[in-house]
Amino acid sequence: MTKSIIQTLDAPQAIGTYSQAVKVDRTVYLSGQIPLNPETMNIVDGDIAAQITQVFENLKAVALAAEGDFSDIVKLNVFLTDLANFPIVNDIMARYFEEPYPARAAIGVAALPKGADVEMDAIMVLKPQEYPAS
Repeated sequence: MTKSIIQTLDAPQAIGTYSQAVKVDRTVYLSGQIPLNPETMNIVDGDIAAQITQVFENLKAVALAAEGDFSDIVKLNVFLTDLANFPIVNDIMARYFEEPYPARAAIGVAALPKGADVEMDAIMVLKPQEYPAS
């Protein structure tokens, strides 16, 4: 088993005792992302759509740092403080993902870190590396 820690300055830095992502062989476990602007480490201004978009951007940055992209995500967990916002998640998710979509769970929660209204984490399985024919 090969395990490595994924870290990028393009996503918010960990605000606790965890890594942005951990790669084990071809599987990458992306930690939960809330709508923090990676430069200011503050929740983005705007409505829930702005928060959801920032979360997807943060996940995308970590996925890219792990040499993957959203087509490699096999499982996405969405945590919302108000499940009435789930249709907005679907609308914005359609901008980031194409079929076949990953497996997904949506969970209503009482509160999230820093007062965020949304958090997402993911599991990604990287495609096998292809090497040019000699």
